[in-house]
Amino acid sequence: MVSLYAAFLCALTAPCPAKADIYRYVDEDDIVHFTDAPTDKRFKVFMRDLKKDKELRTKLKYVSSVNPAEFEQLIRTCSDKYGVNPCLVKAVIHAESGYNPNAVSSKGASGLMQLMPSTAKSLKVADRFNPKDNVEGGVKYLRFLLDTFRGDVSLAVAAYNAGLSKVAKYGGIPPYNETRTYVNRVLSYMKSYQESGT
Repeated sequence: MVSLYAAFLCALTAPCPAKADIYRYVDEDDIVHFTDAPTDKRFKVFMRDLKKDKELRTKLKYVSSVNPAEFEQLIRTCSDKYGVNPCLVKAVIHAESGYNPNAVSSKGASGLMQLMPSTAKSLKVADRFNPKDNVEGGVKYLRFLLDTFRGDVSLAVAAYNAGLSKVAKYGGIPPYNETRTYVNRVLSYMKSYQESGT
């Protein structure tokens, strides 16, 4: 398991695109498994072969890339309203959906900030696929998490990914590879947005 995860991390950071789809699933012990040759129906696509994905998008006439600038004003407005760093909001959107407002996860999260149905309902989000509703709900939730963890961005981001109860249970970032990778990714994106001034 360790070697497989290490190999996956190498694939993520390698300069060349992956040559095959990467699949993942989380077992009953919260252990994350990755493979490029799934043998179990619980495996879901985690990262697509970039070449294959491009060919598929071209064939189906999907937009090959999104324009993050399209959501700039919306992000600024919601960030100002709830007092959340816009670079953090952009980082979460980047990590969660890649700025795809129609993204849907295997667990049922959807939209730019990948809100779960129950979370969206508690935040009174009318339409999770509507960028305005989704981002406002997501930023409002981030504000709640930041307040809960006294401004600790790492813990707030961990809770956004794994759930508030998991962070409370472990008294910090849960020992899940998925969550730890997610937190590092969001913080890295946030730093990049801050450094670029966007």
